[in-house]
Amino acid sequence: MELLSSVLGGTLGYIIPFLFVLTVVVFFHELGHFLVARWCGVKVDAFSIGFGPELTGRFDKKGTRWKLCAIPLGGYVRFAGDENEASVPDQDSLANMSEEDRKGAFQAKPVWQRAAVVAAGPFANFLLAIVIFAGLFGFYGKVETVPRVDVVREDSAATAAGIKPGDVIVSVDGTPIASFSDLQRAVSVNAGIPLLIGIDREGTFIEVTATPERREITDQFGNTQKVGILGIQRNTTADDVTVKRFGPLEAVAEGVRETWFIIERTGGYIAGLFAGREDPDQLGGPIRVAQMSGQVASIGILPLINLTALLSVSIGLLNLLPVPMLDGGHLLFYAAEAIRGKPLGPKVQEYGFRIGITLVLMLMVFATWNDLRLLISP
Repeated sequence: MELLSSVLGGTLGYIIPFLFVLTVVVFFHELGHFLVARWCGVKVDAFSIGFGPELTGRFDKKGTRWKLCAIPLGGYVRFAGDENEASVPDQDSLANMSEEDRKGAFQAKPVWQRAAVVAAGPFANFLLAIVIFAGLFGFYGKVETVPRVDVVREDSAATAAGIKPGDVIVSVDGTPIASFSDLQRAVSVNAGIPLLIGIDREGTFIEVTATPERREITDQFGNTQKVGILGIQRNTTADDVTVKRFGPLEAVAEGVRETWFIIERTGGYIAGLFAGREDPDQLGGPIRVAQMSGQVASIGILPLINLTALLSVSIGLLNLLPVPMLDGGHLLFYAAEAIRGKPLGPKVQEYGFRIGITLVLMLMVFATWNDLRLLISP
């Protein structure tokens, strides 16, 4: 009985934080689509959190069905004239619509309005991340540690570059470094790439070139990831740690910078996958997100909110990939329509969506396999 309670408690410890994070991210993504659609005069038939059978729902004054469904792994907004949740045009329905009904159909809107509605989902994800980061920086500040080098590991990239104990790192490729955490982030995403490191050495500014080594590291929860490292260490003392406070405008600017950093890092990883520089085994799916959510939630609510912002950016960026079925695929079709002066043919769009759903399913299967492999590995 105690074992069963322990298992159930551990499972709920992952599921509840995961559902919290996913629901918030999905809600704001779909809300972006919804608000811009309403602004453009598009009739919205349904706003759903989750897929499958409806658990509960209600109609609003404009006829939109707001509902919560049984499979909480995403969501959708369905417009008038859509065949399904992926906004595939329903040609028969459009052909049989009255002139009045066509005014509210998504597919009858100008291409720029359709593009705006589609782009609003990922944009809402980025905006959510900016707001979360700005709130955290504004209310709690940002912990900064002097980026001083205390230990240089032998046979490391730092040793090869001539970095010495006592050096203070002030810039990486021209970007100012205010904290040791800034240095770690700049280095971790540039494994194998030469970096120009600016150093304050006893009051003298010098520059060296160092190429971070790709190493596998383990975090406090036992998760492993491959990142770039220089081979330096920081021995932190209380005098070296400060909390930087931000005013409202500064906090928003810092939130924008933090969001852009995640966009760059995620985009760089995706580009690295196609270029063969990154390992695909770092790609995670719902199981890994659930595991991370539970682990982070065990630390506190603020880290969980921070994780929500991180995942919001990642989901926004993922949706912008030019794959039919995703928002980026729709934008690709609309770009072709704008250039040609008319939409792509129904058959082309149909085959495009078939290819898109195949690619998305393959990606989900691969990511889930990665998750399972990590769970069962010793």
